[in-house]
Amino acid sequence: MISAYCNSGMLEDARDLADAISGGNVRTSTILLSGYARLGRVLDARRVFDGMLERNIIAWNAMVSCYVRNGDITMARRLFDSMPSRDVSSWNSMLTGYCHSRQMVDAWRLFEHMPERNLVSWTVMISGYARTEQHRKAWDIFRMMHREGLSPDQSNFASVLLAVVGLRDLAVLEGLRPLALKTGFESDVVVGTSMLNAYTRDALDVAIKFFEGMPERNEYTWSTMIAALSYDGRIDAAIAVYKRDPVKPIPCQTALLTGLARSGRITDARILFEQIPDPGVVSWNAMITGYMQNKMVDEAKELFDRMPFRNTISWAGMIAGYAQNGRSEEALDLLQALHRNGMLPSLSSLTSSFFACSNIGVLETGRQVHSLAVKAGCQFSSYVCNALVTMYGKCGNLEYVRQVFDGMKVKDTVSWNSFISALVHNNMMEDARHVFDNMLSRDVVSWTTMISAFAQAERGDEAVEFFKTMLHEHELPNSQILTILISVCGSVGASKLGQQIHTVAIKHGMDSELIVANALMSMYFKCGSADSHKVFYSMEERDIFTWNTFITGCAQHGLGRQAINMYKHMESARVLPNEVTFVGLLNACSHAGLVDEGWQFFKSMSRDYGITPLLEHYACMVDLLGRTGDVQGAEQFIYDMPIEPDAVIWSALLGACKIHKNAEIGRRAAEKLFATEPSNAGNYVMLSNIYSSLGMWVEVAEVRRIMKQQGVTKEPGCSWMQIRNKVHSFITGDKQHEQIKEIESTLRDLYTLLRTTGYVPDTGFVLHDIDEEQKQSSLLYHSEKLAFAYGLLVTPKGMPIQIMKNLRICGDCHTFFKFVSHVTKRHIDIRDGNRFHHFRNGSCSCGDFW
Repeated sequence: MISAYCNSGMLEDARDLADAISGGNVRTSTILLSGYARLGRVLDARRVFDGMLERNIIAWNAMVSCYVRNGDITMARRLFDSMPSRDVSSWNSMLTGYCHSRQMVDAWRLFEHMPERNLVSWTVMISGYARTEQHRKAWDIFRMMHREGLSPDQSNFASVLLAVVGLRDLAVLEGLRPLALKTGFESDVVVGTSMLNAYTRDALDVAIKFFEGMPERNEYTWSTMIAALSYDGRIDAAIAVYKRDPVKPIPCQTALLTGLARSGRITDARILFEQIPDPGVVSWNAMITGYMQNKMVDEAKELFDRMPFRNTISWAGMIAGYAQNGRSEEALDLLQALHRNGMLPSLSSLTSSFFACSNIGVLETGRQVHSLAVKAGCQFSSYVCNALVTMYGKCGNLEYVRQVFDGMKVKDTVSWNSFISALVHNNMMEDARHVFDNMLSRDVVSWTTMISAFAQAERGDEAVEFFKTMLHEHELPNSQILTILISVCGSVGASKLGQQIHTVAIKHGMDSELIVANALMSMYFKCGSADSHKVFYSMEERDIFTWNTFITGCAQHGLGRQAINMYKHMESARVLPNEVTFVGLLNACSHAGLVDEGWQFFKSMSRDYGITPLLEHYACMVDLLGRTGDVQGAEQFIYDMPIEPDAVIWSALLGACKIHKNAEIGRRAAEKLFATEPSNAGNYVMLSNIYSSLGMWVEVAEVRRIMKQQGVTKEPGCSWMQIRNKVHSFITGDKQHEQIKEIESTLRDLYTLLRTTGYVPDTGFVLHDIDEEQKQSSLLYHSEKLAFAYGLLVTPKGMPIQIMKNLRICGDCHTFFKFVSHVTKRHIDIRDGNRFHHFRNGSCSCGDFW
């Protein structure tokens, strides 16, 4: 009876019954102790153990197992060392503890000192190495066991097959089959199903053949095959296998239900669920999970409320679903309801709740959930501790982060990664680097965290160095790392480095992954490379991001007509546009002066697709109208807007006034900007440009006075270029470069040569009232001209030159580069803060419209 109460989780009833037995006995106490252990109530278990008047080896083993089960390996070892006598089960319990806590060095040391080993000992070691992804070591242990004359059993075969799955070596699996045949286990349905599972990971077609040849199949065989086909996206094949199953037990129905939900066929999943005559809790849970995966949270809640019986997985699934679908408050409310019902949360519920606290930054609630974890006896669990480190890190409390991390009895790679992420989240980059450098072992997540952190901190060079070290240490990159680095290359225009990373992606077969291909296309567009088109046309799969990237890329390069044609292809492919699509189209029209087409797209948004224009779309229209000379129409458009204009919209109008030298409207736009962005130097500079181009020097002086009064300083023009994998930067008026004398001499020679071909410096772009000669000298040392002169000095004759610039190119520099491209016969590509300019033989791709 006590055992039945314990197995049903009714521990208080079990305790009352045990206390009612006069004097108690070893057996009842041990059963009660084990019950507490299973539910993680370590302190209660220890209280029973300490209260026992007599203890046999079973009680000692039960207490050691209790500590092991709940992750307190230190206490388990302390108790193990104090045992008056040990049997092989005692050693196996301790061995299991080390393996489960991933302390394989200690496990191996203990294993070597065991006075006696049985098949369980070998199986525990094989499983431990397999779980820690030391698959080759697990395989070696199995071979060692075989050499010592031990024959495997079902459990042992299942363990070694886990290792074989991790090795991803079909030859090893094929090598294991003769032993399975010799020992008569290949026809064993349990071992056969394990082998089938191994085949499904890397050789699904071979798995299908193996499945067809199996002499006996059970419900797990059928469900394994259905699940594997579903996971591989072969849902119709999974349905066909399901139909062949003569029994169609609940595990198979649940496997197919899960596959249907994962593939988005949630209605079919619900129909199948309704056909199950008496669905068990596993089926209910699978259906709830399916709804959550498809972001149908309310439907999941409706099903959860109807469940005739819920287990801890039911609650955990709902709490996780709420947290992962952005409804963190409801996740925490459900945790509270779970606790009110007298149940202690599972590890999964606790970790999901910490995730929810992280999402909304509720530190105090996180501390309360932490207290609940202690009450549930889960404070030593590595899963809980890792989630706590992440939660406290995201809530900005490094003191708690360090307390939890330092107090962890077992730190695995996930723990160190969580600690690094917490430091990175709080901008403690050097501390994160120090921790990373001192890690005993790193995985791909460790590298991803560091590379991502330094990339986001705009320390791209260091991110690339991490990547190079990673490859040197033979750690394979994942698609996330490649995507991050490709984006870094696009941001700084490092096309050669981007090509090298593209080669790495091809080498590892990741170039065809959608996320990587999209990043590559975006990078090549940002670097001004025609390879962007090659990537697009080689893609077997495309999503809305793919089409938007291509349209936006065309806009950046002034290819308005091509952007529109691509949009037509997108429509033909039956891909629905979104808000980003229309931003790209309107930008393309703006950069190409296509006013009528721009109006058509702006109206089509709401009329044809029900998309309400956002501020970004209105800004594009203001830019389009203003750039084409209708500055008054652009201003009226702003006043007629149904939403309040922001700084971007007024800035677009001010930019148009600068192009068309409209001081009156420019002043009104600038005043709006000064009120909303008093510290943005660009607004003052644009107004000064308008005044200086019209010779209004008094007004220029007044703008300069306001800037000084507000403490605003002009952002210097900066240009950079990549030559031989090194980035060279130049600032307007730069005197620090090691070859500045040669650069200035080259520029003066160019000026002399260009004047003979008709080039006249446009001094209207100088913001100071100085004499004409000084104005021309000032224009001479703009950053992009310095960069170009350096390129002429260090690159072979006729080689294309590509320059990146932080600000919009001025009119004089634009004219300068048209003449230079003709005289030097060089292809010159400049990416300014607005778009690309491709100078070829005296003309620019923008058609002087930018």
